[in-house]
Amino acid sequence: SFLVSEAESTVKVAEWQQTYYSSDSGIQSGATTVTPDHWCGIEFFCTFEKITGHIFTDAEAQYTLTRAQRVRAAMFPETLPEGEAVLTTQTDQNQQTNVQRLAEPSQLLKNAIVHLINYQDDADLATRAVPELTKLLADDDQVVVNKAAMIVNQLTRKEASRRVLMQSPQMVAAVVRAMQSTGDMETARCTASVLHSLSHQREGLLAIFKSGGIPALVRMLSSPMESVLFYAITTLHNLLLHQEGAKMAVRLADGLQRMVPLLKKSNPKFLAITTDCLQLLSYGNQESKLIILANGGPESLVYIMRNYNYEKLLWTTSRVLKVLSVCPSNKPAIVDAGGMQALGQHLTGTSQRLTQNCLWTLRNLSDAATKQEGLDGLLQVLVTQLGSDDVNMLTCATGILSNLTCNNARNKALVTQCGGVEALIHAVLRAGEKEDVAEPAVCALRHLTSRHPDAELAQNAVRIHYGIPAIVKLLGQPHYWPVVKATVGLIRNLALCPTNQAPLREAGAIPRLVNLLLKAHQDTQRHASSAQQTYQDGVRMEEIVEGCTGALHILARDPMNRGEIASMQTIPLFVQLLYSYVENVKRVAAGVLCELALDKQSAEIIDAEGASAPLMELLHSTNEGIATYAAAVLFRISEDKSSDYRKRVSVELTHSLFKHDPAAWEMVSINWLDMLSELPSVPVTIILFFDLLFGATVKQFSECIGHE
Repeated sequence: SFLVSEAESTVKVAEWQQTYYSSDSGIQSGATTVTPDHWCGIEFFCTFEKITGHIFTDAEAQYTLTRAQRVRAAMFPETLPEGEAVLTTQTDQNQQTNVQRLAEPSQLLKNAIVHLINYQDDADLATRAVPELTKLLADDDQVVVNKAAMIVNQLTRKEASRRVLMQSPQMVAAVVRAMQSTGDMETARCTASVLHSLSHQREGLLAIFKSGGIPALVRMLSSPMESVLFYAITTLHNLLLHQEGAKMAVRLADGLQRMVPLLKKSNPKFLAITTDCLQLLSYGNQESKLIILANGGPESLVYIMRNYNYEKLLWTTSRVLKVLSVCPSNKPAIVDAGGMQALGQHLTGTSQRLTQNCLWTLRNLSDAATKQEGLDGLLQVLVTQLGSDDVNMLTCATGILSNLTCNNARNKALVTQCGGVEALIHAVLRAGEKEDVAEPAVCALRHLTSRHPDAELAQNAVRIHYGIPAIVKLLGQPHYWPVVKATVGLIRNLALCPTNQAPLREAGAIPRLVNLLLKAHQDTQRHASSAQQTYQDGVRMEEIVEGCTGALHILARDPMNRGEIASMQTIPLFVQLLYSYVENVKRVAAGVLCELALDKQSAEIIDAEGASAPLMELLHSTNEGIATYAAAVLFRISEDKSSDYRKRVSVELTHSLFKHDPAAWEMVSINWLDMLSELPSVPVTIILFFDLLFGATVKQFSECIGHE
């Protein structure tokens, strides 16, 4: 470079501006550039360097390009010399110029055109090749078939050629025939791969289905080659998901018989696809469920749940087990295989969908697992999950606990000891109007408060944790009848604990029970003429009558409760129930009258209502409980009667007690204790009768008569 004076520089710049700006700068006029390519910029740089002596850098040279040149460089960067890039004129390097923003659509369009040209080339190539390849796949020479299968497999790698293939029914049929007829493993792999590629489009699925591909793919499930197995099961999975009629075709091709043994494989991803196929085939199809059972499916599925940790596999397997768990035949097989314990392992995991599936499956299985051992851990987890705010989780947890505590004293004691009563009460409080939670929760509480060593502990726990008012409230309508039925049974159990009698009375249990009893009895009377049982929400009204009367029987053990029950004009109804055709209703009606008759005034009302006649008949009942209660009521209402009446009652009672022993009938004397000591065997009814009348214990009478 060289130096020039300021005056000379001014003159030369003015000349340059006159020369270049006046013709076309691309900035002021916007006219078409004189020189059509970027070399005019180079000519300018050379001229300017000669005039001013200034050497331009590459960056400075780009900034002096004309508008057309910069647009061309932005839209078609491939025209720039190698290694050169268009510089931005923005001071913020992260901000695009207007030219750069406008250039993006043109680049996309150019790329699209290139792709279209390539796509068309691929399609043209495949169109020309398909007829010849179809013939080669049917060749007798297995080497030729193998080469043809490899070429077709390559063609399926590109979308255009793949679409051409699936649009040719002859080609797809040729691939299917080659796959099932070849003995060459490589040919089988290539053809299975072709069908797998085609199965990702609906058009391809339809082509496979129409060409008889499903039976061929099912046969491939017996292949010793892992890749063939994978292609076959994946293609079948796509067909089952998206192709109408595929499920029936797989069943007819004995697909289930081939799939279930594949559960012995060890690849988690392969097993996930296989189990999902089983779920798709068995859902809503009882025959498929039985086929899975016959092929040892439950054991294999439980094994997977116990020994794998791949979440997707566990989820798909739990879905199959959930479907099978509603099948009466599969249910005990799953339980016997350890399904309850295996499913219980996944209740505390992080996968919400897995946990939910396991809970629903356990709920379905739990009624068949009431005698199952080794469920301690599961029961404790379920009690913990009662604290969840998720309605589905609450529904399942309460349902499982309700079933597992039914007629299982060990499970009842364990749930009681680990805080199950309190947790169930809180679940009832949170359930509100949700019967799906309230019913199983109340049923579980009913189980916990009866017939196990810690039953009294559970009865007290309900009161201690303020559960009695909430439970009594469930007796009111419009609660679901199954909830009402369970609540009536729970109140009866709670009343067995003397400390609960007053809280139950204060919570209004007695009037609610009486109102329910009246309503249910009216419903049964309304349909009595048609000899049809009355159902509400699947509950027989006779069961409500029995349950309410039984609960009032236990509540009547408390003197204050007896007075309240009698004051509600219930005695006529109880006397009427003695004529019921349901044996249990007769028993509870006689039982509540037995308690009410302890009060002199109530005994007189019972007698005035004509109870003596039905009670005399009930003395001869084969049900010892009915006979005993009837005898006790008759004894109590006959205390103020004439001697003739008492003698008649005595004869009827004696005849009833000794109807099974004619020899004893001849030995009867007035002295009851002498009679008892002389008899070789005494019916249990006698012991129960004296227990009621005199408060004697069974043990004392056993010692008296010398036997148990």
